Amino acid sequence: MPKRAKELSVKELNSIIANGKSGIFPVGRVAGLNIQVRPPEAASWILRTTVNGKRKWIGLGGYPEVSLANAREEAGELKRRIQREGYDPVEERLQRRSETKKEQLQTYTFKKLALEYVEKRSKEFKTEQQVRKLTKMLENYAYPVIGGMRVGDIDLNAVKAMLDEIWLTKNETANRLRIYVGHIFDMAIARGIYTELNPARWDGGLKTLLPAPQKVSKTKHHKALDVEQLPEFWGKLIQEEWQGAKVLQFGILTATRSSEMRGALWSEIDFNDKVWRIPASRMKGENPKDHNIPLSSAAIDLLKSLPKENDLVFPSAKGSSLTDATVSKVPKRIGYDVTAHGFRSTFKDWARQYVKFSHQPYDDDLTELALAHVNNDSTRAAYARNELLEERRPLMEEWAQYCQKRLNNVVQLSEAK
Repeated sequence: MPKRAKELSVKELNSIIANGKSGIFPVGRVAGLNIQVRPPEAASWILRTTVNGKRKWIGLGGYPEVSLANAREEAGELKRRIQREGYDPVEERLQRRSETKKEQLQTYTFKKLALEYVEKRSKEFKTEQQVRKLTKMLENYAYPVIGGMRVGDIDLNAVKAMLDEIWLTKNETANRLRIYVGHIFDMAIARGIYTELNPARWDGGLKTLLPAPQKVSKTKHHKALDVEQLPEFWGKLIQEEWQGAKVLQFGILTATRSSEMRGALWSEIDFNDKVWRIPASRMKGENPKDHNIPLSSAAIDLLKSLPKENDLVFPSAKGSSLTDATVSKVPKRIGYDVTAHGFRSTFKDWARQYVKFSHQPYDDDLTELALAHVNNDSTRAAYARNELLEERRPLMEEWAQYCQKRLNNVVQLSEAK
């Protein structure tokens, strides 16, 4: 027969704990009942027994919260149930814990889960602006309709109700919202919070309830200046001395976006190599890349004419970055109903019409690289070859010369006289 453990008294039990020695000590009367001591004074009850042929350790709580007498009573009752019923207290606790977790997950509202999604994406986005845009979109269009609903209660019709208000009037925003909400439900499905098909899916879901995006959305192109008008426009632009006009000059010469030209830093300008090196963090897109732009002589001359007041090449009067509105109103101020962004289209039109505008033909991929468009295999390959920087120098130089064509003609006429 196995040796029976000595039946300890409360005084003897306290003495073991006070001794400060860690270990597991049998207390007697109920076979397998032990006190586990962890210095300085932590102690808890453990019942070691066999359940359905498997050796298990069953926790019975801490001491002195559970007294010696109560631990013996509970251990005895458990052993009797195990022998009579095959009862497994460990399995029951795991099951109870699992059910509790499921109940907690079922109480998740869409807003609570969406906030966790935004937190996750904030670590993936390149800029704070992307986080703010996502947050604002959810606050404006998702939370008012489904924000307070339990995730498990949201179905296809609930998502449709969320989209209905803006699907026809703001389709691009609505479709982007649908994609983000779909990502949130993908997360819910992965975590076991949602067990049905993703209610924001398009195929087999919303496609049957909403008109196709391409049928209702009308692409709005930025108003662009006709290429033939550019030299005349440039002649008027360079007469303007305010900072917004200087920014737009630089943006036209480099064919860049408003945010890129307005945020230009002196540290990005390499005067030795005549290159503007824009880091990926300032570029547009989901997976932006560093963008290097060869600077024409006109661009270099413009930069050298500017004072270095702070880190920004084109600071506002307060020393901060100029607003998009400041640059956007420049063309209108000199009499042209076009946008700052539209000059990128003007550049593209000029590059394509090499016969009409008497410049050498440039490969389409080269102009796509100049515009930082990475949308096909050939332009991606070109990026791998240092963006064809040197091949793009003649392109940017000829473009600058065309912009200044009217000015050059005036100079030549003056010299002739």
